[in-house]
Amino acid sequence: MSGRHETGMRIRREVLGDEHVDRAEASKSDFDAPFQDLITEGAWGTIWADDTISRRDRSLLTLALLAATGNTAEIPMHIRACARTGATRAEVMQAFLHVAIYAGVPRANRAIAIARDVFAEDDA
Repeated sequence: MSGRHETGMRIRREVLGDEHVDRAEASKSDFDAPFQDLITEGAWGTIWADDTISRRDRSLLTLALLAATGNTAEIPMHIRACARTGATRAEVMQAFLHVAIYAGVPRANRAIAIARDVFAEDDA
C-alpha cells in the first residue's frame, strides 16, 4: 500500500466517516478494486490531502461541481460530509444558487431537492 493510499484512506475516513468507508470497503470486489484504489489515491490522497484550500471549501466546490455536471448520485454522501468539513447548510444553499446562475436552474433544483431530503433524513 502506497503512502498516498494510506493518506487517502485516512482523509476519506475523516471526511466521509468510518461507517461509510467501512461499507464501501466491505462491498469492494476484485473487479472494482482498481477503481477504489484510484479514487482513494487520486481524489482523497492527492486532491483532498492538499491544504491549499480548506476541506469546507472543497466540500462546497465538490457539491457545486456534482450539481453543475448532473452527477447527483454522490451529492447525499457529500452533503453528509459537510458535518465533518464545516460547510453549513446555508453555504450549501449558496453553492447550489451559484450553480443555478452559472450551470442552470434544473441542475440546481435537483441538487437542492436532494439536499433537502438528506437534511430532513438526518434531522429525523
